[in-house]
Amino acid sequence: MPTALITGASRGLGRALADALADRGWRLVIDARGADALEAARAALAGRAEVVALAGDVADDGHRAALVEACGGELDALVNNASILGPSPLPALDELPLPALADVLQTNAVAPLGLVQRALPLLGEGGRVVNITSDAAVEPYPGWGGYGAAKAALEQLTRVLAEERSELRVYAYDPGDMRTQMHQDAFPGEDISDRPPPEDSVPGLLRLLEGDLPSGRYTAGDAA
Repeated sequence: MPTALITGASRGLGRALADALADRGWRLVIDARGADALEAARAALAGRAEVVALAGDVADDGHRAALVEACGGELDALVNNASILGPSPLPALDELPLPALADVLQTNAVAPLGLVQRALPLLGEGGRVVNITSDAAVEPYPGWGGYGAAKAALEQLTRVLAEERSELRVYAYDPGDMRTQMHQDAFPGEDISDRPPPEDSVPGLLRLLEGDLPSGRYTAGDAA
């Protein structure tokens, strides 16, 4: 059975993807920072798939090493989904604390590359790397400067990796607006019930993981 490593899989898009892959016979290695929520996800998945769940922060290289080790020497797909928003409410750039920007860059760009570096020896011909990005990487939304800059950096890393490792399929995937906790944090106190659930963005991810699309940047609509 194929093996996928999914970060940030206790809720939102990561959890929705893990649910879908469990139903399709994948073996899963999942992580999240919240141990209780991650254990709840693992328990829900365990009846349908082989699941290893490790709580921790992807910004910690020791945790990244443990995740790759948990794959047991086999890995077909790495999905870098774990991400942080930064300060909420979202500040303008002239008020963005630089330590907060450093944290966002560390989690949203540096950590995914660190996990890729550790996972590369396990990814054979045709292995998949999917880095979850955002339209904030390409559009200048006020307040989204820190998060968008980190996702723009992640997209450039994705493009270069695709050029350097042509034996792999390397994707940046923009799932679009979703009704998630992160999106709620971006708009505190607002009603975001009109946003689609993260499950609506999963079909595009499945196409990247199981289809034959070339490396590149895809939105949920493009991929599906």
